Amino acid sequence: MKKINKAMFAAGCFWGIEASFKKISGVQKITVGYSGGSKVQPSYQDVCTGNTGHAEVVLVEFDSETVSFKDLLKHFWNIHDPTSLNRQGPDTGTQYRSAIFYFDEEQKRLAQDSRDEAQKNLNSPIVTEITPASKFW
Repeated sequence: MKKINKAMFAAGCFWGIEASFKKISGVQKITVGYSGGSKVQPSYQDVCTGNTGHAEVVLVEFDSETVSFKDLLKHFWNIHDPTSLNRQGPDTGTQYRSAIFYFDEEQKRLAQDSRDEAQKNLNSPIVTEITPASKFW
């Protein structure tokens, strides 16, 4: 029986993140949207102003019997530059920041452990936020 869990990541433009996570066996559904900000029902135009506090995110629903949250974290660290503040490639602004939005204390611990492990392979400090999941729009 499938055990479906959720994970939420920000790592630049959500279309690229979505395409990357879709390739992982066990990922059941991905929804792109916004989270981490204060504006209710933000539009793309709202978020692009940089004034809402929202990040472009992917909400990943996954079968934890097939793929673990740790596996998703490993993939997350490999698909973007977690040392780049508010920028991924040509995309700049707080909406393109690197972030892991956790749903429970176990995800928080795993995210922090994976960050510490990823840092060992990088010359610059990781700037990825690890913060509680908030409303997903």
